[in-house]
Amino acid sequence: MKKILFAAIMFWQLNAFAQSTASITITGNTGQIISRHIYGQFAEHLGRGIYDGFWVDKNLPVAKQDRIRLDVVNALKKIKIPNLRWPGGCFADEYHWRDGIGPRAQRPKMVNTSWGGVTEDNSFGTHEFLALCKLLDTEPYIAGNVGSGTVEEMSKWIEYLNSNSSSTVAQMRKQNGHPEPYKVSFWGVGNESWGCGGEMTPEYYANEFKRYATFAKNYPNAPLKKIASGANASDYNWTEVCMKNIPNWMMWGLSLHYYTLPTGDWSKKGSATKFSEQEYFNTMVNCLKMEELVNKHAAIMDKYDPGKKVALVVDEWGIWTDTEPGTNPGFLYQQNSLRDALIAATTLNIFNNHCDRIKMAELAQTVNVLQALILTEKTKMLLTPTYHIFDMYKVHQDAKYLAIKLNSPDYEVGGKSIPAVNVSASQDAAGKVHISLVNLDAGKSVNISTQLKDIHWAAVSGQILTSPDITDINTFNAPAKVQLKNFTGAKKEGDDLVVTIPAKSVITLELK
Repeated sequence: MKKILFAAIMFWQLNAFAQSTASITITGNTGQIISRHIYGQFAEHLGRGIYDGFWVDKNLPVAKQDRIRLDVVNALKKIKIPNLRWPGGCFADEYHWRDGIGPRAQRPKMVNTSWGGVTEDNSFGTHEFLALCKLLDTEPYIAGNVGSGTVEEMSKWIEYLNSNSSSTVAQMRKQNGHPEPYKVSFWGVGNESWGCGGEMTPEYYANEFKRYATFAKNYPNAPLKKIASGANASDYNWTEVCMKNIPNWMMWGLSLHYYTLPTGDWSKKGSATKFSEQEYFNTMVNCLKMEELVNKHAAIMDKYDPGKKVALVVDEWGIWTDTEPGTNPGFLYQQNSLRDALIAATTLNIFNNHCDRIKMAELAQTVNVLQALILTEKTKMLLTPTYHIFDMYKVHQDAKYLAIKLNSPDYEVGGKSIPAVNVSASQDAAGKVHISLVNLDAGKSVNISTQLKDIHWAAVSGQILTSPDITDINTFNAPAKVQLKNFTGAKKEGDDLVVTIPAKSVITLELK
């Protein structure tokens, strides 16, 4: 009996040790680059994303250029957002660009039937969006209207943006105050064409893409990167049909949309701020499904495009919860907790690790909508926990991807388990190595030993994002409850990096 008890105790101790340790091997440069465009953002005419977010009342006492809110601009410039997708989303397929140019007082009004049934006055249109992109020092990504628009309409919008000719459309842009072409490169040919963008079959959409794309012309010094409207989550048939029927040379990218739902149920998605550890765990299970989706869609793309010339563009992703109580349900306003930061970091690690196929992604959305980076309330502004993840991870933009082998302990709740740790790593142009680590375990720290093969380094520093509770949020009364702090829990032991990552935390280390 004593032998059995001793063996049981030893098994428990060894198992407990295994569950609190991880090992990582990071090898040298793979020859792949983590595109900066993976860190893109999305701003739709939805709720308070554009109006009352980026574009505010002329009488609001905040710093502005025209009506563009500059504290929001400056915060986004700090994290170097590489692109901004606009005007949607579902709104893109009811948007007609000519309504948003010329004198604002003369622009026609419309009802935003996609989001909240509010009046859209079109005061924020093409020129205002591109002025915002210039202030942000970011590339515009415009989603064209395939659902309710025409081939001619999209073709003329591109001509308006990119042509320096004496055509009537190009002259119209010059008369509206911008003599030089904008040279917009990223162009979405429709949005969610399987749903709000037209309820199309993939076969029908593939034909429509070819028709629209044929008349989406390149102008001097303005070659288009055309992005096809891709699959909803696990609709692998959509990807199969598009890759089979659309020539690779015709599209720069094919999109994928996937949202993390806490409950997995669109009818009752779950609270943004009030959830148990079991609900948190379930959310992380759904978040990690992104790995499976990327693997399976990429495998289909590899069949038709083994050279990986067509990018997988995850241009809508993030957590989608129930809206905040007392707000317009059509505005999709939700708070942003430490849980959301862990989702953002985990998802970005997945994207980094698939940078051979994923060349672009956009978080939904930037301000006041869904998993926002920034929330505003009149003159007040706060940075969400998700914002701080993008601040930490900006070091990976356009850096050399480093291959990783990870042996992670499990995080177990309710008899189910997921890997507790996820990671990505890169080396920048100056030779510095950056390693981003996530510990999803809500209760246990993890000891990690990392071997860095053929990588020479002498010192390590880092930043950490964590908080006492997974439900912690930043509010307008306490805007810095969840914020970045210096991390000193990493050290060099021989040639290895040894680090203890606290429970429910994200760390980015710099080795030099």
